Amino acid sequence: METKDANGNLLQDGDTVVLTKDLKVKGTSTTLKRGTSFKNIYLTNTIGEIECRNKKIKGLVLKTEFVKKA
Repeated sequence: METKDANGNLLQDGDTVVLTKDLKVKGTSTTLKRGTSFKNIYLTNTIGEIECRNKKIKGLVLKTEFVKKA
């Protein structure tokens, strides 16, 4: 199972990714701004999704179409 970012680069556990678009987080009033980086990502069992952490939000799941590998 291969997980790729918005540019087609292969993602692996522990990579660092950067958001390419402002995203509103469901269930909170938080908006993640474009350019926000996430370190030590985890791949999920679902193709096209990664799990990462933020200072405000733990266990955040993002679609890989909105991130690029740093």
